[in-house]
Amino acid sequence: MAHKICPDYIHEIYEYQTEIALENAKLFKQACGDKIQAIIISGTDFGTQNGPFMSLDSFREFYKPYYKKINDWVHENTNWKTFYHSCGAVTTFLQDFYEMGVDILNPVQLSAYGMDGHMLKEQWGDKFTFWGGGVDTQKTLPFGTPEEVYAEVTERLELFNKGGGFVFNTVHNIQGQTSAENMMAMFRAIKDFNEKR
Repeated sequence: MAHKICPDYIHEIYEYQTEIALENAKLFKQACGDKIQAIIISGTDFGTQNGPFMSLDSFREFYKPYYKKINDWVHENTNWKTFYHSCGAVTTFLQDFYEMGVDILNPVQLSAYGMDGHMLKEQWGDKFTFWGGGVDTQKTLPFGTPEEVYAEVTERLELFNKGGGFVFNTVHNIQGQTSAENMMAMFRAIKDFNEKR
């Protein structure tokens, strides 16, 4: 609601946050140099299960310029990769994420609307590293059988690993009711896949 009621305030907040982020990035570079491989730029969710949180116009007005400024600094001053976390259906924003300079997308929630793994790999696999999407944590991992977990992990590895640009990770946090058997099935599928390569 604040985006509509007091847009100037939102801009002031993000301008200030951007200044802080850039100063922190400079300190990280001073302290660590190129020992850093990837830096988390955002943990803001822009997608829900069924669609984006906001319109593309709102994203472009309130978020894109600030994220682009941070990404530009990172890419102009370091060899780090920029890591973006956003749950949900974010296909609406992918072109803008790319234009902003995003390198890594996480968690790749394939269970959300429009987040088809084949489409993502085909259309965006040469533009982003997918860090996640390895197994669904809403249904398969907590509620599936070990055989279903093994099959889904194997399928996702075969899909996303083609041509590189994939870091295996579950779609999101592993839920408390997930069985040890399902966890072992996930690890076994990863091990078997790597041994066949």
